[in-house]
Amino acid sequence: HLVESGGGLVQAGGSLRLSCAGSGRAISRYVMGWFRQAPGKEHEFVAAISSSGGNTNYADSVKERFTISRDSAKNTVTLQMNSLKPEDTGVYYCAADPVPGTSWYGGYYKYIEVRGQGTLVTVSS
Repeated sequence: HLVESGGGLVQAGGSLRLSCAGSGRAISRYVMGWFRQAPGKEHEFVAAISSSGGNTNYADSVKERFTISRDSAKNTVTLQMNSLKPEDTGVYYCAADPVPGTSWYGGYYKYIEVRGQGTLVTVSS
């Protein structure tokens, strides 16, 4: 399964770095990505990266602020989040999909079988 870490409380304008490790599973051949869920809302796509790391996709709301990367040797995926806003608050879930392509969207979350338990990010104003 997948294990996320790095969530916490940060002031608006600050940064956080989320990590996702494949525990007992090699993730090198998976498309990896992040979703988030704010209280009372549906899952929202955040970012995805291809198995090679050559292609990335971001939600418009996080472009230019978030960066997704992967390290196959360490079996990890990282989401660097800068210039955080209160609306970035939510539980962030790491996901792994064997289907090629990074064109994820919010509703795609329910189709992905390999997911982490989530890590909470709270951005205060």
